[in-house]
Amino acid sequence: MIPLLVGAGFSLAFTLLLTPLFIKLFNRLKWGQFIRDDGPQTHHTKRGTPTMGGIVFILGSGLGYLIGHLVGSTPMTLVGVLVLFLMFGMGLIGFIDDFLKARKQRSLGLGGWSKIAGQVVVASVFALIALRFPDEHGLTPASEMISFVRDIPWLNLYTFGAIAGGIIFAIWVTTIIVGASNGVNIADGLDGLATGASIFAIASYIFIGFWQFNQSCFGGRLLPENADFCYTVRDPLDLATVAAAIAGGLIGFLWWNTSPAQIFMGDTGSLGLGGALAALAILSRTELLLLLIGGLFIIVSGSVILQRAYFKLTKGKRIFLMSPLHHHFELKGWAEITVVVRFWLIAGFFVALGVGIFYLEWVTR
Repeated sequence: MIPLLVGAGFSLAFTLLLTPLFIKLFNRLKWGQFIRDDGPQTHHTKRGTPTMGGIVFILGSGLGYLIGHLVGSTPMTLVGVLVLFLMFGMGLIGFIDDFLKARKQRSLGLGGWSKIAGQVVVASVFALIALRFPDEHGLTPASEMISFVRDIPWLNLYTFGAIAGGIIFAIWVTTIIVGASNGVNIADGLDGLATGASIFAIASYIFIGFWQFNQSCFGGRLLPENADFCYTVRDPLDLATVAAAIAGGLIGFLWWNTSPAQIFMGDTGSLGLGGALAALAILSRTELLLLLIGGLFIIVSGSVILQRAYFKLTKGKRIFLMSPLHHHFELKGWAEITVVVRFWLIAGFFVALGVGIFYLEWVTR
């Protein structure tokens, strides 16, 4: 419990107190945001605002996780390190994209396929490690089964054989990671929108991890006769710890990222957050539950897909005034802060629904 509290507190203090120093540094390096001419006109005043702020909370989260374990005198675990690996790996791809945008002063950094290729490489390394290195109970960080609130026995990928199952697992995991990272990236279009929504989503895994720890099949509070209710998740308390460190860092960052934003997270932050969210879902055996916990990101991403599909099918007609969805409401006359707060409420509703179903599943057992 000490690593969780210390990790969250340190990362919050780090981003809250040190973000102004990073803002000055990024201004000196001329890492300013480029605004597209075809975007909402109200956004042109944001041109030049420091971007790549994801560096701040990714660094703060990693240090918070490390300091928490040092203060608590507890060893870091592979699952916690894997979450940070995916967050750092996706953040690095986003950083390259942001850096090219700032250097060339245009809205296109990495090409679309180059970005996807980088995400696939990082996700593949994560998948390769996640089904290896079992602990003393024989548990690997991830499961070879597809999971909702817990593993679904009849969806065991290894029924296709070890090699085929491993390949299918890698494809499954990569799909989740690429989808989550791009979903958060698309939602990052208004001051504080992706940050606030991510706080809700990431924080849900503090509850999920802590609950799984208390009801663990290995050292939890359940009696042996209650074995059917327990969770076979590896090091769930450390998942809660790393989630707390990330959430704490985001809360401190939001102080400077809320409207009017003094710094943007950039693709560095949004891709990194999507990676962390995907890793938490995969390692807690709740991949399908992410459809609810990340419900806002799915809606926003879906609006882009619908807009493009409808535009092609109707040869030029549009469903929304502009996609992603938050820009549609801006063009309808909603104030930016109104859109952000209402989208936060939607994100909070989906997270509450997801966590509620997670708890309800245990109660009904």
